[in-house]
Amino acid sequence: MLDTTLPIVSDLIREAAHPLNGSQTDYDHLLEFIGNARLVLLGEASHGTHEFYRERARITKRLVLEKGFTAIAVEADWPDAYRVNRYVQGENNDADAVEALSGFRRFPAWMWRNADVLDFVGWLRSHNDSLNAGQRVGFYGLDLYSLHASIEAVLSYLDKVDPEGARCARYRYGCFEHFGEDPQTYGYCAGFGLTHSCESEVVAQLMDLQRRAFEYARMDGWVAAERFFNAEQNARLVKNAEQYYRSMFRGRVSSWNLRDQHMAETLEALVEHLDLPHHPSKVVVWAHNSHLGDARATHMGEAGEWNVGQLVRQKYGRDCRLIGFSTYSGTVTAASAWDSPAERKSVRPARPDSYEGLFHRVGIPAFALTLEPGEHVTNGLREQMLERAIGVVYLPESELASHYFGARLSDQFDAVIHFDQTRAVEPLEPIAERGLGEPAETFPSGI
Repeated sequence: MLDTTLPIVSDLIREAAHPLNGSQTDYDHLLEFIGNARLVLLGEASHGTHEFYRERARITKRLVLEKGFTAIAVEADWPDAYRVNRYVQGENNDADAVEALSGFRRFPAWMWRNADVLDFVGWLRSHNDSLNAGQRVGFYGLDLYSLHASIEAVLSYLDKVDPEGARCARYRYGCFEHFGEDPQTYGYCAGFGLTHSCESEVVAQLMDLQRRAFEYARMDGWVAAERFFNAEQNARLVKNAEQYYRSMFRGRVSSWNLRDQHMAETLEALVEHLDLPHHPSKVVVWAHNSHLGDARATHMGEAGEWNVGQLVRQKYGRDCRLIGFSTYSGTVTAASAWDSPAERKSVRPARPDSYEGLFHRVGIPAFALTLEPGEHVTNGLREQMLERAIGVVYLPESELASHYFGARLSDQFDAVIHFDQTRAVEPLEPIAERGLGEPAETFPSGI
């Protein structure tokens, strides 16, 4: 986008934006824009920003209360999220929301073990306590990293309903025993032909479980059907995780596509599972912008990658809404390397040639912007610009190379929510203070 057009686009944004001031009516226009959509995908520009979590919760509460949404699906492992699901539906022995979230032990634990998620899970439990079992809102995970936890979940289920089937499953899953609890070691060895692949075993186990679906699911009505669904999703996760870990060493595109394909398939299975006659399910999704914005509008699509947002749009069309989040500067909870401790870091002011820089020039501290087809502002945000993405690792010293990518915003999202200044999410465990006051990146060379 040429610099001469930026003031014009800034004016268009300023005229179309809906300022957010913390009032009950903040998202009235957004909910009207969502309309009767069955899937609302709420993103985040980082995995560690308080405002993103807080506002997703605010929007989700209104979708539940005013539009009858029936589930929240998050970028988290299925077994850990399912423990929360059982808690919010009053079906396990966890004493409170803190205990229900204690299953999130794998890095990065702060993504879900934080104060904002804690508040939301507490609200969801309170809301569900006033409803009958079949009306309660669920909480589910879409991700596939939990290979060993999902194996344990399948075995635990079969131990209760089919001891002979459990023995057979243990034999099949025993294929992973030589690699301990490290699936990446298995992926490396199997991917390079250094050991036997477990692919046939995990596929056979999933097919065996699915063949006996009717028999298992009719044992105790709705409760049995729900328990079977949980076991089936775990078995499918094991199959896809086995493939994912083998693909990790073949390049980013292959492993990324497998992961997002799994998340999209899990979401589709959840929608179908929760559908009732004359009452179709409605699901809110919480995940990073990089998963929920349509990949075809970014450098990802140019590299051959797809993502959840693209796959959902292709399947559900106008029955879904993709909503991105952004920030200009502030602080963020992130690590300096994978599996490193969480730190509170400063977020550098966004580059002038980025969407975040453009939104900063609008001069509204916080706003929601719907991107209606054919509107002037929508057309003005269709040219490619830089966009920032901060994951669980934030490297401000190499920000241009590490955290910016090209995107066409109005093709990527149906709406965007911007907060000019944001602060780090508060993990339930203490974190280090680091990175405050780091020097600005040299522009434009990044040196």
